[in-house]
Amino acid sequence: MPSFVNPEKCDGCKALDKTACQYICPNDLMVLDKGKMKAFNQEPEMCWECYSCVKICPTQAIEIRGYADFVPMGATVSPMRSTDSIMWTVKFRNGTLKRFKFPIRTTPEGKAVPDGGFPVAGDIKDELLFTEPASIGTSFFSLKQEGGRHSV
Repeated sequence: MPSFVNPEKCDGCKALDKTACQYICPNDLMVLDKGKMKAFNQEPEMCWECYSCVKICPTQAIEIRGYADFVPMGATVSPMRSTDSIMWTVKFRNGTLKRFKFPIRTTPEGKAVPDGGFPVAGDIKDELLFTEPASIGTSFFSLKQEGGRHSV
C-alpha cells in the first residue's frame, strides 16, 4: 500500500513552496496542492514504500502500511522523529502498544562521502571487474600484462 496523506493533519509544511515530503521522496511522487495547501501522493502505484516521507513529516500526516516482518496484519505503525532517532510505535489489533527506537543518520546535507570511504574504481571501460585482481589473488598489473586473460 502506498503512502497516504491525512488531509486533516497536513498543513502543507506551513505553506512553503516545497513540502518536506516533496523534498525527501526519491521518486518525486509527493506534490503540494496549492489550492488546499495539502500534500498528496500523485502516483500511488509508483510508491516504493521507503518510509522517507513518513519519517520526515513534521505533523505525522503521512501514513503507510507496516511491513509484515515487524507489524502483523491489522496493526498500525507510526514513526516519531527526534533529532537523533526515530521512535516507532506499533499498535496491535488488541490495543497493545510496542515502541522501539532507532538512530538516524546525522550527516549534514551535502557532506556525505559518495564512495563511503572505499577505494575509487578504475576505468569503467576496463575488461576487469573492480575487485577481480584481489578476488583471484593476483595483482592488477600482472593481469594487464597478460591482456586481462587469466585462468582459475
